[in-house]
Amino acid sequence: MMDKAHDCSERIVILDAGSQFGKVIDRRVRELCVESEIWPIDTPGSKFRDPVYKGIIISGGPQSVYAEGAPKLGSGIFELNIPVLGICYGMQLMCLRDGRHVEKKLQREDGQFSVEIDVRSALFKGLEPNQTVLLTHGDTVLDVPDDWKVIGHSGNMIAAVEHSKKKLYGVQFHPEVDLTENGRNILRNFLYEICGCRGKFTLENRRQLVENELSKVSSHQKVMILVSGGVDSTVCAVLCKMTLGTHRVHALHIDTGFLRENESQMVRDALNSLDIDLKILDISEQMYSASTLIRDPGTGLERETGRLDETLHPEEKRRIIGDTFMKVAQDEISRMGMSLEDIFLVQGTLRPDLIESASKTVSQAADVIKTHHNDTALVRELREKGHILEPLSSYHKDEVRALGLKLGLPEELVWRQPFPGPGLAIRIICADKPIIGPSFYSTNQKLHYLMNCYRPDDPNLPPELRELRPEEKNLVQHLAETRYFSAHLLPILTVGVQGDARTYKHVCAISSDGHETPRWSELFSLAKLLPKLYHDINRVVYMFGSRLACAPTCVTPTRLTREVVEKLRIVDHLFNTTLKEQNQYRKISQAPVVLFPLAFDGKANTRSVAIRTIITNDFMTGRPARPGVDISEESILASVRQIEQVPGIARVVYDLTSKPPATTEWE
Repeated sequence: MMDKAHDCSERIVILDAGSQFGKVIDRRVRELCVESEIWPIDTPGSKFRDPVYKGIIISGGPQSVYAEGAPKLGSGIFELNIPVLGICYGMQLMCLRDGRHVEKKLQREDGQFSVEIDVRSALFKGLEPNQTVLLTHGDTVLDVPDDWKVIGHSGNMIAAVEHSKKKLYGVQFHPEVDLTENGRNILRNFLYEICGCRGKFTLENRRQLVENELSKVSSHQKVMILVSGGVDSTVCAVLCKMTLGTHRVHALHIDTGFLRENESQMVRDALNSLDIDLKILDISEQMYSASTLIRDPGTGLERETGRLDETLHPEEKRRIIGDTFMKVAQDEISRMGMSLEDIFLVQGTLRPDLIESASKTVSQAADVIKTHHNDTALVRELREKGHILEPLSSYHKDEVRALGLKLGLPEELVWRQPFPGPGLAIRIICADKPIIGPSFYSTNQKLHYLMNCYRPDDPNLPPELRELRPEEKNLVQHLAETRYFSAHLLPILTVGVQGDARTYKHVCAISSDGHETPRWSELFSLAKLLPKLYHDINRVVYMFGSRLACAPTCVTPTRLTREVVEKLRIVDHLFNTTLKEQNQYRKISQAPVVLFPLAFDGKANTRSVAIRTIITNDFMTGRPARPGVDISEESILASVRQIEQVPGIARVVYDLTSKPPATTEWE
């Protein structure tokens, strides 16, 4: 919630239903020069009777409106007689309140889709009738009351509604994110055309706010800045030095053993060039054998995990790495002859980190997408005790970059691609057996039908294929006639975000005969369609090489051993070096390379590699780079040829999936 110490003539309330994009709504409103406040969704309307409140936005959320314990609106919200915009879950709540039906459909919509809108609505003023938007939902509004009007359709589903007299509006898509191409214009229409805002709110100088936060450190205390080498922690280190003075700032870089090629030396060089002394601790030996205590969600009892190099569970890996990292930092403070009472730990935590970790400092209702290494239970404990400073925690990545440039940081440092705190450890899918659930084989049969047998006039057409859009119908009919592609589930799970909630579901691999250049346009269309039709898929990849004849089931047992980590380090270096040599590196926002434990083509004891390219501005949503459009196709194909030559690598795949339904990282 905002500090109301200053006066503002107009404010927008954001009622938080747990959306992963809640803070993005807040940021978008402020970008449009209107002050915003985030409140829990069940806050009663009596809190907002002051005429300063000009409108309300109800966010999306991870739950179904019918689920037990699902977030509910506070009383009196619609009696305030001010405009309301419901987004996704928010729209469903509004319609449910008026006695309408909301139902789970056979098809999900997770990703960028085209919707048809009624441009006569004030909400869509100045837009074209066809809009590309981000949809992420399984439940759908089926109908509206007589005094409401449908102003948007996604195929045969309702995508937007309005009650223009009461100034109530709902959209099933997310106008706040970059993947909704004209979302900012839609929000501007709501704020200015509907709420009557004048746009007189301008944000205070962001650098001054950070320095004010750091100046809370008393004169006898020092700070230890935990430096990863990325732009966030580096900006923090520079601000600490400028605000507190070099003698009060200790910069610590902890090498966990999961860093990229020559990472620690690059960090040292970068910090030294900024006149900041850096201490480097190599804890790789300690990290491989580390464990931690976790609380069992079922029993509430604590238990100790196994060693990190024996652990398969993704969340436990993150917890072990995050807790060990913080314990090492605390031990270093003790070695300096100080305690946490004498020094603050400073982290470059950003707002998206806290949102995806479902930190209660951001949201009371958000679903955990991942346990971020700087928001584990131990970090939260230290934060509650007041031992941690996170001066950038209201920032997003692009804002930190802008701040870094203002501080005079070199561009090559400011524009380094983000690299997760746990490093390569979470870019290795650990498993000792294939994951084959009850729907694995049936979904593979459905994929075979779709890619080889689909006919729109088939009397036995499966239910999920009866409501395809015309362009989807044309695509699958063409593919079935040509039989150009095959599609198979892979027996591994990766993390996704669907309907604002975390999912662990299968990867679907598309393959062809491999003698032609990939047909990227059709591949990206399939990447949107398949998770929509088959709900045990949240990620779609193209597999280079020969066509898969059947779903693979051969898993090479994989854990976080030095040999496995070094294999990924080599592959990661090859890919990123090729991008830089061909001047493609700055064209994409992030380029994870993932090692996963599947052997193909009878190559025993081999593993495979996934290339993941992401283009994003908000780092909360994103889309893969399209070879030949966003990035050089030759750079991708050259990288694939090089990676295929690395001993022990069976196959290379290219991740085709937007975020959502997939996440940027695979784990």
